[in-house]
Amino acid sequence: MRRRVCNTAPALRPMAVLLLAALPALAGPSADAQESIRLRAADIQDAGYPTVRGMEAMADRLESETGGRIQVKIYPGAQLGDERDMLEMTIFGGIDISRTSIAPLNSIAPETGVYSLPFLFRSTEHMRRVLDGPIGDEILAALEPHGLVGLCYYDAGARSMYNNLRPIYSPADIRGMKVRVMNSEVFVDMISTLGGNATPMGFGQVYESLALGTIEAAENNWPSYESSRHFEVAPHYSVTQHVMVPEVLLMSRYRWRKLSPEDQALVRRAAKESVPVMRELWDARVTMSRNAMVEAGVQIVDNVDKQPFMDAMQPLYEQYLKDPKLRDLVERIRAAP
Repeated sequence: MRRRVCNTAPALRPMAVLLLAALPALAGPSADAQESIRLRAADIQDAGYPTVRGMEAMADRLESETGGRIQVKIYPGAQLGDERDMLEMTIFGGIDISRTSIAPLNSIAPETGVYSLPFLFRSTEHMRRVLDGPIGDEILAALEPHGLVGLCYYDAGARSMYNNLRPIYSPADIRGMKVRVMNSEVFVDMISTLGGNATPMGFGQVYESLALGTIEAAENNWPSYESSRHFEVAPHYSVTQHVMVPEVLLMSRYRWRKLSPEDQALVRRAAKESVPVMRELWDARVTMSRNAMVEAGVQIVDNVDKQPFMDAMQPLYEQYLKDPKLRDLVERIRAAP
């Protein structure tokens, strides 16, 4: 099946893209809407990245099942703006489908915030079973009142600690470390609870900051650690797997409601069927990145005792789970097989 990926970035600022792209949608469905449907999808990741390949699999499935009646044109590489730009465009209907990380959704639907809690999942397998089951669907449904339809979850891997001072075996090894985190309140509080000095900053600043000593540690998954070459300035990687946050494939509710119930079912099914494709590619990339780090001489600590870390997170859970609804979600996730 022919890939429908657009690699030509439009020469427009994100807000201009939002306003112009929204015009066709706001004008209402065309006369031949039932005959031909063209959807625009976007991702900040480059072509070839597992999430983009997953979207391609979804596009291929839709085109195949409808004989070309439904087609999806994919804009990778942040052509339509950064993640927040794309999220806003999706809410307003300027983009039909977009892939986003969980963090920007936390302020929209608090239910999505539970995924950012440390040591929520016992393993990747446990996480995937929860996401693919009724609890995962329940959290996706919480987005719809806010202009978004959650189609499925993609993986973003397990995040672990790395630094340029020493191997990390226990929370005591983090005390006093200057640790880069995402601009997320939960991540800041997590590092502070462990005794570290949390420093929120953009991902693109991490390499230089590690090299200059502005920070001494960071946390991320294997592919990000390897592809960013952070191992050159932070050669100690401890497999804490403290957070496993999924990513979400979203559709504009405005555009979704213009589809027939039959086409809605097709889109949702094609999205779900793209998940195994994305995960297979992701798992292969994780293995490749870890093997590359072994060859590069990174000191990898696999035998991290996670229980002291989990015990230290109890005050964090009490802080963020004051809402009984969120507490119930976490209890059901932890009880899931």
